Amino acid sequence: MSYVVASKVKELLKKSGMMSSGDLAEASSKLLEEALKKAVARAKENGRKTVRPCDL
Repeated sequence: MSYVVASKVKELLKKSGMMSSGDLAEASSKLLEEALKKAVARAKENGRKTVRPCDL
């Protein structure tokens, strides 16, 4: 499952004068998924059901 919009990733990189490989969006999505899973664990450890920016 993809959590990022490939066109938005490309747009951001284009503004920096860079290009992206075809699999960059999928790799970014995997990083995001891992970060969110860690954030969920941290929120649970703190007795919350709400994930906050500080959990990232």
